[in-house]
Amino acid sequence: QVCRGLRTPQLPIWLCSVGERHGVLFSTNSQLLSDWKMERVFQLYWYSGQREQSQTARLTVDTHSHHWEEDPCEDLSSPGKRRPAVEMAIRTKWTGATVSWNGTDPFF
Repeated sequence: QVCRGLRTPQLPIWLCSVGERHGVLFSTNSQLLSDWKMERVFQLYWYSGQREQSQTARLTVDTHSHHWEEDPCEDLSSPGKRRPAVEMAIRTKWTGATVSWNGTDPFF
């Protein structure tokens, strides 16, 4: 039998398989689970335990960013314009969100 804490976590946490690698995407804000207003701008943390990741990446997610602020000529298919797989995973829950890596070099 699974204990209550594992069925209903106190903090938002997602186990992810991103780009054939596993990691944990989580927040330290428990209100993100229960208050939709907290989903405007919030922090998420990504940790995969991979050698190239020396510390947990702190990501700022803005779900109310405006699509017109992005460069309309930007070709996301070119190698220099690819989005990290972690960002794409975040966008499966928060469509259209922008993700800031806060000084951490995004990894793919």
